[in-house]
Amino acid sequence: MKAVTRPLSDHVDGAIDLNDVAGGDGTLFVRNAVGVAGRGVAATVAVDEAAAFLAGLEHDSTVPGAGPVAIGCVPFVPGSAADLIVPSIQFRKDASGTSSVTIVGDVDDDAVVEALRPRSPSPATAASWSIDPGVDADEYLAAVAAARDAVRAGKLTKAVIARPIIVRSSEEIDVHAVLRRLRASFGSSYRYSIDGFIGASPELLVEVDGPVVRSHPLAGTAPRTGDVDNDARIAADLVASTKNQIEHRVVIDVVHDTLLPWASYLDWEPEPSIVTVANVQHLGTRMEGMLSQPGPSVIELVRALSPTPALGGHPRDEAIELIERVEGFERGRYGGAVGWVDADGNGTWAVAIRCAELSEDRRSARLVAGGGIVADSDPHSELAETQAKFQAMLSAIVRP
Repeated sequence: MKAVTRPLSDHVDGAIDLNDVAGGDGTLFVRNAVGVAGRGVAATVAVDEAAAFLAGLEHDSTVPGAGPVAIGCVPFVPGSAADLIVPSIQFRKDASGTSSVTIVGDVDDDAVVEALRPRSPSPATAASWSIDPGVDADEYLAAVAAARDAVRAGKLTKAVIARPIIVRSSEEIDVHAVLRRLRASFGSSYRYSIDGFIGASPELLVEVDGPVVRSHPLAGTAPRTGDVDNDARIAADLVASTKNQIEHRVVIDVVHDTLLPWASYLDWEPEPSIVTVANVQHLGTRMEGMLSQPGPSVIELVRALSPTPALGGHPRDEAIELIERVEGFERGRYGGAVGWVDADGNGTWAVAIRCAELSEDRRSARLVAGGGIVADSDPHSELAETQAKFQAMLSAIVRP
C-alpha cells in the first residue's frame, strides 16, 4: 500500500476547518485547530502494531514531518485489544501552521475533491429528549462509599467511581452539529469523533514529538458558575482543599514515576495550576521532558500510563478490581485514551473523558462521568460533581 502527502494548497485555496472535513461520518482529533481529520478507511490495524504498519507503507511526501497516521481509542481496562483507523484521506494541521493532505491506498482525485466539499450540519429539528440513569443513584452512592471505605481501611490510596446516563432522542443525533458546538465551547480541549465515540477532553495523557514528551494530568474538580469573582473563590478553595490536593498528588506522582525511566530528564510545575473549561475547573500540572534515544513510541507510553489514577485509582490493579465489582456497568472506551500515532511513533493522546458513545442508529448516547474518591469524599458531593461534568456533552447534544 502506498501513501502520498502533499501540501493542502495543492488541492484547495485557503484554510479548511477540520471539524467540517470530518463532518458526521469521518474521524477527528483536534485541539485549537491543530490535529487530523479523516475520510474513508484505508485499513484498520491493531493499536500496538500501528506505528510499524505505517512505517511499512511506501510513502511519497513533499511536506517535511507530515505523513499518514492511525487514529482511535484504547479502552479503559489495561491491555485491552483495540484497532486504530488509517483514514484513506487525511487532512492535518500542525502547530506551525503547516497543512497537508495524505492519501493512503487507491484514491482518485474525485474522492479528494469530495472530501473537501463544504459540509453543513443538518437543519435543526424539534426533537424530543429523555435522560435516564444507566445506574441508579443509590447504587452509585453505595459504590462511592465502598471506595471511600477501602481508602480509609488502607486498601487503596484513591479510586475513581463513575456512573452512566442514557440520552435518547426522537430524531437522529447530528454528530457534525455536536462537533461544532464542542468547538465553540471547548476549543482548547481535545475534541474527537471516532466510530461513534465523540467528546471534548481537557486532559493530555501523553504526547511524543520526536525526543520531547509531554503530559498534563488533571485531578481535582470544582464547578464554574459564570460569575468571575465567585469562580475565583471556588478556584481558591479548590487549591486549598486537602481532599483535592491528595487526589491530584497521587496522579502526578504516578505519571511522573511511569515516564521517568524513559526520560533523560523530566520537569514539572512545582504547584498545580487551575485549568478552566466551559463548565468546570480542575487542578492540573504540566510535565515535559526529553526521551532517552531510541525512545518509546507514544503507544508504549499510552499502554504504560492508561488508565492513570485520575480515571482508575492507586494502586491501579486493586482500584480496577474494586471498580469492576461495585460500579455496576462496563466502562468500555470511557476512561481509556484517544488519539493518533504516526510511522515514527509520534502522536498525541488524551484521556477519554467528557464523551458520548452513540448507538448505531444515533438516536441514543451513553455519557459517563466520575470522580476521584479518597478518605474525605462525601458521596452526595461526588454525585454533584458528576452532574457538573455531564454538562459538557449534554449541552452539545441536547437541543430543544
